Parts: sequence; C-alpha cells; structure tokens
Amino acid sequence: MNKTIFSTGVILGALAVVLGAFAAHGLETRIDAEAIGTFETGVKYQMYHALLLLILGNLQQLPAASKKWIFYTLLAGVILFSFSLYFLATNALTGFDFRLIGFITPIGGLLFMIGWGLLGFGCLRHFD
Repeated sequence: MNKTIFSTGVILGALAVVLGAFAAHGLETRIDAEAIGTFETGVKYQMYHALLLLILGNLQQLPAASKKWIFYTLLAGVILFSFSLYFLATNALTGFDFRLIGFITPIGGLLFMIGWGLLGFGCLRHFD
C-alpha cells in the first residue's frame, strides 16, 4: 500500500464531508440555490476522486511510477476543479471576483480525464 496516496484520499474524503455539511448548513442562507449546486458539484467530484485515491493507494499491480503520475494528476484536478468551484460558488461572500480565475476549472477537469486515462492505460498494461 502507498501510504501517501491512501492518506491523501482519506484527507480529501474527510474534507469533502466537512465541506458538504458546510454547504448544506452554513451556506444555505448566504448564497443562492445555483451557487449551492455549484459548491455541491465540487464536493461530489472531490469525494469521487478521494475514493479513487483510496483504491489507487492499494493497487499492487501498478508500478510506483504509474501510481505517482495518476496521483499527481488527480490531486491537481481536485485542487483546480473542486476548489475553484468552491471559490466561484462563494464569490458573493468575498471581496475578490473569483470569476477571473474561472478558467482553471476546466483545466482541473482535463486533469481528471488524464488521471483516469493513465489509470486505464496502466491497468491494461500491467494487469494479467
């Protein structure tokens, strides 16, 4: 088991639960329903990829170098995709206009796709 990958999955999963609860109970009266939906999309994608990191950390068939590249692309994807959605959803509560950095959200989505592609390629290449 790769402890770094697994631990990152645990941390991101726990953080997704906290952020989801925050959206449901702390933001519901402060931002509109569309913004809540945007925030929840970030939470969902963070949780999906946290669970994937838990699995990736336990895959014995993939070489460490492959796991490392998958890990980095997925982690960067979470940071760019999910966190940009959190900032965009709470834009009305801050003094900074996060729409100026909205272009990083699709970059995070692209990194998710690359990570999944690397995982698929690695599995086809290294699994019997």
